[in-house]
Amino acid sequence: MKQALLKSLGDELYQALRARECVEPLTARHADLSIDDAYHISLHMLQRRLGDGEQIIGKKIGVTSKAVMRMLDVHQPDFGYLTDRMVYSEGEEMPVSSQLIQPRAEGELAFILKHDLEGPGVTLTDVLRATECVMPCFEVVDSRIRDWKIRIQDTIADNASCGLFVLGDAAVDPRRVDLALAGMVVEKNGEIIATGAGAAALGSPLNAVAWLANTLGGFGIALKAGEVILSGSLVPLEPVQAGDFMRLSVGGVGGCSVRFA
Repeated sequence: MKQALLKSLGDELYQALRARECVEPLTARHADLSIDDAYHISLHMLQRRLGDGEQIIGKKIGVTSKAVMRMLDVHQPDFGYLTDRMVYSEGEEMPVSSQLIQPRAEGELAFILKHDLEGPGVTLTDVLRATECVMPCFEVVDSRIRDWKIRIQDTIADNASCGLFVLGDAAVDPRRVDLALAGMVVEKNGEIIATGAGAAALGSPLNAVAWLANTLGGFGIALKAGEVILSGSLVPLEPVQAGDFMRLSVGGVGGCSVRFA
């Protein structure tokens, strides 16, 4: 596709983000939209955000679990960028009603890096060596695509449906926990709504981070020391609204909670 059209679509998604409005699926309007085109759209949208003063603080892997793949009818992982305006701390209210459009919460593990990771050839041992700690977190994804009617190109173009995220207070050395077997329990408004395990994220959150490092390496992009890497949901997505309260716990890691406003 022509660069002018890719930039125009990136501008459209940026305006939808700022106005909290949905657009029709890009793939419904442009049948020839490729995955490579979608990443160029995403990068242009990101550049608009950086132009507003946002700063990149990490990256995310999306669509890693079978449950999420089935829910969204998207069957391969993707990635997006995290900025400093997306992150909240344990105990803070998350203003989904004023910041997001059609939010859905997912429980996952966040990796905090102490060394760069750059593919290709990144192994699980490399990921462990480069990780300072892992933390439980909620990512609240959002879509600028109407009614979440997305194909893989739509979510990639939309920065992997990034919204907001909150990190829990716990931080543990990933070498002390079998992350593939770590169990997750998610509660919403006092009721257990989902359970999962680390194996849901491409077999292990470590695999997900290695996949991201190797995929980005093909674009000449590294995962940087100090960055937050969200490794993908271990449970199905859950729609949320102002007034909801969610909490999760991960065996051997700790918990995270968030109240939505």
